[in-house]
Amino acid sequence: MFEPAAIAIANSDKTDFELVQAQWGFMPYGIDSHEKAQEFLRRYTTMNFKSENMLLNEKKERSMWASSVEKGKTCLVLSTGMIENRHINKIGKKGQQLTTTDAFPYMVTMKDREYWWMAGLYNQVLDKETGELVYTFAFATTKANALMRQIHNKDNKWRMPAILNDDQAYEWLLGGPSVERMQELARIQVSSKDMEYCTITKEYLSDRVANPTQYDALPPIDMAYMDTAEELLYPAA
Repeated sequence: MFEPAAIAIANSDKTDFELVQAQWGFMPYGIDSHEKAQEFLRRYTTMNFKSENMLLNEKKERSMWASSVEKGKTCLVLSTGMIENRHINKIGKKGQQLTTTDAFPYMVTMKDREYWWMAGLYNQVLDKETGELVYTFAFATTKANALMRQIHNKDNKWRMPAILNDDQAYEWLLGGPSVERMQELARIQVSSKDMEYCTITKEYLSDRVANPTQYDALPPIDMAYMDTAEELLYPAA
């Protein structure tokens, strides 16, 4: 099953937020048993969603996120750091570049921010076996900035979470934004200059600790973005 986490949701009159226990992995309406949940998990991965597909999926059909968007079921996902693998092509015995890759984990944080908020959507599904309404959620992803294009580079998908500042987080959760404004907020990109990073040991999953380390064979990150004004597709507005 999906990982448990705490998310911030608006209270009933949208004057403040409350923290609730939730399952990280969005479940759409109609998933009301463990059997249906397992079948859903075999078919879909819903830890995050593309901001471009909040209403329509890749086939231009109504997306599984649309109901939560229309009903204003926004949430904030608290983060102190995110771990992504950078994939580097292996080198063969004759010095040729292979199609297979090695994965090197990075911890990415925000400069001068101990924690930050990611834009998310939630849904409640009924577990008929327990009679409990379970919160499930996913966070929005947007186009990657110059730094995240290098780190989160597998298959050239180039995505990153939609990270909100305090004002944007308030608007997303409590401001009652229109659907159009929700789409704008969910695709905001933060600047590469506002991020920090380091490589960590590959045992982070088993150790549950992100221990910094260095890899001699790992090419350095191109830091050219530090010397220029980075052009973002979706800068904060």
